Amino acid sequence: MPRGHYASQAEFVTQDKNAQRSRLSIKRGLMISFDSSTYTANVLVMEATSAYLDSVPVATNMDGTSAISNAPCAVLFFDEQNTNDAVVIAVYPNSTEGYPSPPPGRTTFVAGYQQINASTINSGVTSTFTLTGGSSGIPNGALGVLYKAYFTSATVGAYIQLAPHAASDITAYGSFGNIQVANAYVNGNGVLQIDSSGKIDIKANGGNCTVTLYTHGYIF
Repeated sequence: MPRGHYASQAEFVTQDKNAQRSRLSIKRGLMISFDSSTYTANVLVMEATSAYLDSVPVATNMDGTSAISNAPCAVLFFDEQNTNDAVVIAVYPNSTEGYPSPPPGRTTFVAGYQQINASTINSGVTSTFTLTGGSSGIPNGALGVLYKAYFTSATVGAYIQLAPHAASDITAYGSFGNIQVANAYVNGNGVLQIDSSGKIDIKANGGNCTVTLYTHGYIF
C-alpha cells in the first residue's frame, strides 16, 4: 500500500487521534493576571520550563471572581511545540491561595413560595425568619435570596428594614416604605443576603408593620 494511504476510514481516524494525543498536553501554571477585556491571562507555566506566557486565552466559563492572581491553573496546549496554541481551562485553590473572597454566586430561580404570611412586627422590634429548607426551594448553604414583599401599617411614615440575621448595621441592607396613607400597602422586591443558617432579620420602624414575604430564587 503506498505511503500516505489508509486501508480504511477507521484506520485513518485511529492514526489521526493518536497524532492529536501526541500533541495535546495539560500543564500546571500560576495565574499571574487576567484581562477581562480580552479574556486572556498571563501565566507562569510551572512544569519543567517555568515559561512565562503572555495573553493566553481563558475559557469563558471563568470570570474575574475565579481568575485570581497567584492561583494555580491548568493550561491545555493543543500543540506542545507551539505555546501560543493554548487555553487556560481551570483555576483552582491550593492550601493558601486561590480562594475567592467573597465567594462568587450563581443565581437560580425557583417557584415562588410564601415565607412570611401577615406577620405583625411591632415598631422598633426586629424579628428573625428562616428562609431555607422545607418546601421553599431555597437550599441550605444559599448565600442570598430573591424576594418579593409587602407590608401595611396604621401609622403614616412606617417602613421596614431587611438584612441578614445579626448584621452589625441593619441600615446597610434593604428597606422600603414609607407608608403615605394609614392602612395602605407598600410593595417591594430585591436581592437579600442571608446568614449561614438561612436567616434574615426584619425590623419595623415608625409604627407596627404587618409583613408578607415570598422568595422566588436564590444565590449559591
